[in-house]
Amino acid sequence: MPSLESFYQEYPCSYNSPLNCDRPFQTAQQIKGAKFCLECGFLATLPQEAEIKGSQGTYQINSYCGVRGLGRLYSGIQLKDKQPVIIKEYLLPSRSFNENETIKRKETFKRVGGISLADSRIQNFRLVETKEAIADDKIERCYLIAKGIDSSQTLAKYIIEKGAMTPLQVREFLNQALQTLQFLHTQKLRFPSNQVQLGLTHGNINLDSILIKLEAHQKFSIYFCDLAIWENLFIPPIIPQPTPARPEQDLQSLGMVAFYLWVGRTTNLSSNQPLDPRDNQQWPDTDNHLKQFIYRLMGLETFFASAEAARQALLQLPKEDNTNIPVGSSGAVEVQKRLPMPLILLLGILAFLLLGGGIWYWLLSGKKTNEPNLTQWRMLLRAFAEVPNLPSGNFTYTGEKDSTWSFILTQPVDDSRLGNLLTKPRPDATAIYKYESILSADVNNPIKGIEEVQTGKKDFAITSLENRITSQLKKEQIAYDGLIVFVAFNKRDSNLANALGGQISLEQLRQIYTGKITNWQQINPKLANPLEIKPFAPTEPEAIAKFQEIVLQNNPQDKALFAAKVTQQDTTKTQNQIRSETLEGRATGIISFGIISKTWKQCSGYPLAIANGNKPATQPLFQKRDRRSINPSDDLCQHDDYYVDVTTFQSYPLGYPIFVVYPQDSNRRVGGSTFTRMLTTRQGQCLLSKVGLVALQPMPDDINSYACKSVP
Repeated sequence: MPSLESFYQEYPCSYNSPLNCDRPFQTAQQIKGAKFCLECGFLATLPQEAEIKGSQGTYQINSYCGVRGLGRLYSGIQLKDKQPVIIKEYLLPSRSFNENETIKRKETFKRVGGISLADSRIQNFRLVETKEAIADDKIERCYLIAKGIDSSQTLAKYIIEKGAMTPLQVREFLNQALQTLQFLHTQKLRFPSNQVQLGLTHGNINLDSILIKLEAHQKFSIYFCDLAIWENLFIPPIIPQPTPARPEQDLQSLGMVAFYLWVGRTTNLSSNQPLDPRDNQQWPDTDNHLKQFIYRLMGLETFFASAEAARQALLQLPKEDNTNIPVGSSGAVEVQKRLPMPLILLLGILAFLLLGGGIWYWLLSGKKTNEPNLTQWRMLLRAFAEVPNLPSGNFTYTGEKDSTWSFILTQPVDDSRLGNLLTKPRPDATAIYKYESILSADVNNPIKGIEEVQTGKKDFAITSLENRITSQLKKEQIAYDGLIVFVAFNKRDSNLANALGGQISLEQLRQIYTGKITNWQQINPKLANPLEIKPFAPTEPEAIAKFQEIVLQNNPQDKALFAAKVTQQDTTKTQNQIRSETLEGRATGIISFGIISKTWKQCSGYPLAIANGNKPATQPLFQKRDRRSINPSDDLCQHDDYYVDVTTFQSYPLGYPIFVVYPQDSNRRVGGSTFTRMLTTRQGQCLLSKVGLVALQPMPDDINSYACKSVP
């Protein structure tokens, strides 16, 4: 299937991918009843509690879960029996599909959306069970209602979070997958239109169309979803339409998936190009029999006649063999030379001593190389439920209207929104925390929230403005926030991020934002052509206050120049402007900054590393796979591939703490102090990290694979 970046080009999305962009979701959250993204006009996500009526019942949206394949996913329930369902929303936006195309595809979707056994038997062949396909006659959306699979994730997510599978796990994956394909290719199947067909190809096998559910003792089950017969209906007509797949193509695609799972990635680490299975150097050398089998599955050697034949061959494979025979050399002769028994015994003892020494060293070191130090993490209480002496009553707290805290409360996490989770953190307790944002009269001095706590109008406040907190108040740190400075980024062409070496200094920022440097050639004389600097700033008062504090050192003259020379506009609009100028083929000299939670998961602008004086520049964003800081050659549109490194961030010049601020008076402090204790549990730190803040201490690498309510 073509890359999603080539879809919906009629919509000027700042991500260059309207389906994956988070702006349609933000629009739906900020404006009740919004149907279209405020930035590009693409269809907004469905609001919470929206109802979808079908022939089998009415379904209600619980929360937005993200994107899979060509549709958006929501968790929901069937209202009649309250049974949980997964709702996949497919889109037919009017700029990409004309009216006739929309009508035709809706009619086809209702006929073929979902399959079952023709004889009505109920058998688990690891296909996601579909309930019904719904085409809305009035709007540009279709819905596939399916049974949810608890704790499952796509294989694409799995290899990002868990890395490569072992050879035994790959064999088990192939065993289950081939059994499912054998069923799919040979059984009589019934479509929603009651049409019966003998056998069906999947046609869309990839890392996103197979779910994996982890079970106890490293066992797992896989489930196929998103069959091409209905998924491909939503490929815009401007994109070349796939031809109907044949059964052997399912086997080839499955072979590629198995290859990726075994390697643990889809691209070459050095070149960032797709892995080539014909290159023997890219294969693991731990199980040559499995390697030969996958090579056949992909059709690069003698092809299997069917899924059944492939599965029988898999079950008859010898056990793991790490003899490093190049792929493609089937029938290679193995030459074995017998060694004298005393020499074999000596080598065995030596190997045992080396292995024992390695294990002893590992135990003494206490941790693996490159893993974060989790000592502080292990000292935290596990969850909200473990926080003692939780008070009863209603507590009202506040923060600046356009602050980081106001923004992150709207963000989705663990099938809900953070604001909902923190309103009543302990269902078994009677403490309720209500958040009321407030707007300071003087946007250059956003301290209204702190004043409200001081005067007793609010129980506590969340703020990053440490120097505005008076001695009458107590402050406790709950996380880190920070500013990211970004410039135009276009991976395909020579770009400004490359010219700057991916970094900039605080002094250069000060001169840019006070008008003393106006052209990028003043920073890099090697630029071929002069390029005017166009500085922008976000609209959040706290972000501007922190920038003026850190970069301008609150110098009154510099602050006045900043106000006179810098345009303030929403970060999203700045990103869209960068994208628009890039698409038009213009060199753009835009530079801007914004809070981490609004800027780091985008790919219109490159986040620059920041240098302070003579110290090396610090880049807090790291590649997950390599545990290294990002650089301008990385594809930032792969959002799941990078993260904020907690240890590095603690020395990041534009980072700063976020505090809970509450009265020193012991009679009034209880609400704020217990709220702080909850946010500094493992559960609290997990939640904050998922919505864009930086935890106080390093966390386990795979923390995002856990639901925060049950972090270990």
